[in-house]
Amino acid sequence: MSMKRQRGYTLLEVIVAFALLALALTLLLGTLSGGVRQVRAADDVTRASLHAQSLLAGLDMDGPLHPQQREGSFEQGRYRWRLEIQPWLDPRPPQAPPLAGAPRLLQLDLDVRWGEGAAERIHWRSLRLSPATAEAP
Repeated sequence: MSMKRQRGYTLLEVIVAFALLALALTLLLGTLSGGVRQVRAADDVTRASLHAQSLLAGLDMDGPLHPQQREGSFEQGRYRWRLEIQPWLDPRPPQAPPLAGAPRLLQLDLDVRWGEGAAERIHWRSLRLSPATAEAP
């Protein structure tokens, strides 16, 4: 009688297979968690942009703009904003004196922050035309 040799995996082969599987799953989960962080960051920037656009679009609703500083928040304080409105200063030397009663440009600086990091911030700078009578209240 001849003895047939049984075929199968050795204990060492099983351990190596489990180690490779664990390494592959670790790499896969690390990639997925990095993707989740990127999606969260993109969502934060998108929400901050939408809030800022809404704020800038509604500025003229209360009346003419004038130099001032304002602060506030969106979404129960998750996003904090600070708006500074000041006269725009032309870096070029004036060619002629400004006309009396002429409209003037105001510079709007808007910061929107969330979280604690310095990277969790977006900044807008815009110009708006304002009637000359809207200097300061």
